[in-house]
Amino acid sequence: MLFNQLGLSADLLRAVDAKGYREATPIQQQAIPHILAGRDVLAAAQTGTGKTAGFTLPLLQRLQYSTTNRRSVRALVLTPTRELAAQVAESIRDYGQFLPFRTSVIFGGVSINTQIARLRKGVDIVVATPGRLLDHMQQGTIDLTKIEILVLDEADRMLDMGFIRDIRRILKVLPDERQNLLFSATFSDDIRRLAGNLLNSPTEIEVAARNKPVDLVTQVVHPVDKRRKRELLSHRIGAENWQQVLVFTRTKHGANRLAEQLSDDGITSTAIHGNKSQAARTRALREFKAGAVRVLVATDIAARGLDIDRLPHVVNYELPHVAEDYVHRIGRTARAGQKGHAISLVCVDEQKLLADIERLLKCKIEKQVLPGYEPDPRIKAEPIQIGRSQRTGGRKSISRKPARSATHNSRSRRQRRSA
Repeated sequence: MLFNQLGLSADLLRAVDAKGYREATPIQQQAIPHILAGRDVLAAAQTGTGKTAGFTLPLLQRLQYSTTNRRSVRALVLTPTRELAAQVAESIRDYGQFLPFRTSVIFGGVSINTQIARLRKGVDIVVATPGRLLDHMQQGTIDLTKIEILVLDEADRMLDMGFIRDIRRILKVLPDERQNLLFSATFSDDIRRLAGNLLNSPTEIEVAARNKPVDLVTQVVHPVDKRRKRELLSHRIGAENWQQVLVFTRTKHGANRLAEQLSDDGITSTAIHGNKSQAARTRALREFKAGAVRVLVATDIAARGLDIDRLPHVVNYELPHVAEDYVHRIGRTARAGQKGHAISLVCVDEQKLLADIERLLKCKIEKQVLPGYEPDPRIKAEPIQIGRSQRTGGRKSISRKPARSATHNSRSRRQRRSA
């Protein structure tokens, strides 16, 4: 179905055309008409399916024909991470370039005073992470009483990261009469409970099976000894002239070390993780998108919400402890109909992690032993030490847990605010 068949205004179609899009994706085809009709929507869609445009375009049109005075915050989009908030705000500006709306993006890690100054000038749409939005609410620097549309993007990730209490506090100050849109990768029990309290007779849309990787991703495993992973990665990047590669490690220290080693090999690389300042994270992502940096080494937390058009290669330098995170990782490539390639460098210690991933996918991943990098059969597997937070992917449960110490809760709040 073409975009001009979805009932969008001429200004929005002009913006869509400027971005070079003609045909809507399945999530856009299904979501846009219902949102334009003013219905609440509960949508399950993996990243890379075009879901951002699926709610951004009808949101803009709903505001376009609203009679409410402009320069009051009328639409609020909540996201789990800074990077995703910045990308959603960029999409809103791109699709709304021919409309008179002002958009403000609010997240931690940067000066709150700059955000306050922009809010005082008047904005129509706010894209925010929950922690920094609560800071503004507590300081009285934002008015959410005129919200007409609320969007929870990647709601499952927000619950995983422990934002449920923050979300509930935000919901309490919003007007009862509003349109609610909830987008999630899955319809888990927790998402169902949240939707039951938030949405009013929602239209349900599901365009991807739970935990199903993007069909256009070619997956391959290269068995290799742990000590030779970096050598093999450098070899493949150089021999096949890969120009844009997103590489995943388990730890921040590992990301830094690998980026430095690749740079020493003559491959321009940088790392992105939670210990980096927001300015450094933004700069790294900008340089990677522009092609100034060839390899971006990231941890799972930092990479949540990264949206990079036409990213051809994702490399699992280390397999994740949580099998579902593998699906999120490889979902960074093969977006918007593009083909992608996911490579995993697997040592003998990671065989159990690989088995967990294959069990989740319900299929075996092709294994290719590369000449010159054959694993040494004399090396025996050593158990990977996995702490409690690693077993759960660093996630926090949202229900039925005993109370934690004040020190722990304070630290958890600081971690969420840094997202």
